[in-house]
Amino acid sequence: MHAILSILLGVLLAAVLIVLLVGVAIFVKGGELNNRWSTRLMSLRVATQAVALVTLGILLLMRSS
Repeated sequence: MHAILSILLGVLLAAVLIVLLVGVAIFVKGGELNNRWSTRLMSLRVATQAVALVTLGILLLMRSS
């Protein structure tokens, strides 16, 4: 279980990074694309970070007990 959660955490952190980089790229490009996607990508990044933090918390709880 610990190994699965560790792998999941790595995947989630990579997903956060990818969403962040895509959001920055769209922000730099600007225009209609930025208007359409910036809020969605921000929400997706926040949700992905929340899931990553919960996974990290579970791993820390498992490690302490």
